[in-house]
Amino acid sequence: MPRKTLTLVATAAIAATTAASALATPAHHDRDRDRDGKDAPVTRLDLTPSSPELARCMPNARVKITVRSTTEQVGFDTFRVRARHLAPNRDYTVFLLETAGQPFGAAEYIGDITTDRRGNAYNEFRLIVDEAFASTIVDGKRVRVDLNQVGMWFADPADDDFCLGPNSPVTPFDGDDEAGVQAFNSANTRPLPAP
Repeated sequence: MPRKTLTLVATAAIAATTAASALATPAHHDRDRDRDGKDAPVTRLDLTPSSPELARCMPNARVKITVRSTTEQVGFDTFRVRARHLAPNRDYTVFLLETAGQPFGAAEYIGDITTDRRGNAYNEFRLIVDEAFASTIVDGKRVRVDLNQVGMWFADPADDDFCLGPNSPVTPFDGDDEAGVQAFNSANTRPLPAP
């Protein structure tokens, strides 16, 4: 076989092997190297608007969550939020949740993102994600729930008025106990890994 043909066959074989291995690896969970060169599991989620009204008002909105699971190596996981084309110039609160949509169940406030004039934002939080849970005592028994869903709220009650009008609900999902409605959640994707 001529050398040129052999090179083309080898290149095609490598491309086919690469494509097959990409198809075999779930998009939801892959691996990344940590600072010491060790593999760290990576989970990716896409959040979607929490209601049809919000989806119509922000038709190009994209919220991507990436979690690097490094608690065993460094004592925390890295939770990244990258948002595009949200309502601009607004703060959004980010929570780990028991249930993505109402009634939400247990919730942990983990941070904020702030969109620029184009509606884009990025932030990175260091916290325990893969083993996040809430615990309480009910009728003398300990009750534990995993927090493996994600939700984001408009931090200011007036920030959702552009879509829902001035009489939209006020919710408690901000540090001052007054927020707008839930804007995005992970209801349409697989949950974060549970312990």
